[in-house]
Amino acid sequence: MRIRIGYDIAFESSSPTPMILMLSVHPSRLDDLTTPQEIIFDPPVPARTYADHFGNICTRVVAPPGWLAVSSEAVVCDSGQPDLVAPGAEQLPVADLPDGVLEFLLGSRYCETDRLSDMAWSIFGNILPGWGRVQAICDHVHDRLAFSYPDARSTRTAWEGHQERLGVCRDFAHLAIAFCRSMNIPARYCTGFLGDIGVPPVPDPMDFSAWFEAYLGGRWYTFDARHNTPRIGRILMACGRDAADVALSTSFGPSRLSGFKVVTDELSQESGGFA
Repeated sequence: MRIRIGYDIAFESSSPTPMILMLSVHPSRLDDLTTPQEIIFDPPVPARTYADHFGNICTRVVAPPGWLAVSSEAVVCDSGQPDLVAPGAEQLPVADLPDGVLEFLLGSRYCETDRLSDMAWSIFGNILPGWGRVQAICDHVHDRLAFSYPDARSTRTAWEGHQERLGVCRDFAHLAIAFCRSMNIPARYCTGFLGDIGVPPVPDPMDFSAWFEAYLGGRWYTFDARHNTPRIGRILMACGRDAADVALSTSFGPSRLSGFKVVTDELSQESGGFA
C-alpha cells in the first residue's frame, strides 16, 4: 500500500521568531519513503535539523516578520496491515523495566498521575495485568470521552478531559496514558498521520492524529483510545511523554498559526504520486 502524506501550514509573526518544528516523518519510517522528505519554506529561510532525546527529528528556523508558509509532501510505503493485537503480551514488573522506559511511568505536563492514580486503581485494579488491562483502559476512555473537534483546547489535561468528558484525539491519548502510568504500565504519546483508510470517512477536517504506545512484554504496542479499534496506515512522526514533547511548532516569540491543511490518502495502484 502507498499512502500520500503532506501538509501546508502558515505562520504569521510580528518580528523574527525562532521556532522548533516537529513536522518530519519519524526515523523508524524513513526507509518507507519513496523519496527523501523535504520541508519547503516560503519565503526560503535557513533551516537545520537535530534529533531530540526521544529520537524525533526537529527542525530549527527563524520565522521572518510576516508570513511563513511551511509545506511538505511524500509517498510512504505501508504494509496495509492493521495495528498489531497481542492479547498475550504481559505487563513487566517495574523492577524489570529497561532504564530508558522508566520516564514513561512518570507524571507529565498533560498526564497528571497524581490526580488520577486512586481512580485508576479503583477502576482497573481487579483486571489482570497485561494487554487486557491496557485494553480495559482504552475501553473506559473511549466510553468516557465524546469526540468534539470544535471543543479542541491546547491546555486541556488528562484530568480536565476526564471531568469535562470531551476532547479530541490528544485528550483521549493523554487520559489513557495517565491511567496506564498510574497502573505501572509505561506509556508514551505518539503523533503522526492517520487517514480514513479502511474505515468510512468522517466529516471533520483532516488533521494530524494522536495515539499512544504501551510497553508490554519487552516492546511497544500501539493503542488508540479514540477509535478503539486496530487501524491501517499510521505514519509516525514523533513520540514523547505527552503533547508538550511533540508539538508541531514551538515559537519563542509572538507567532500565530494562520493556515493549516493536512493530507493523508491511500493511492490507487495506477497513481504515480501527487496529483
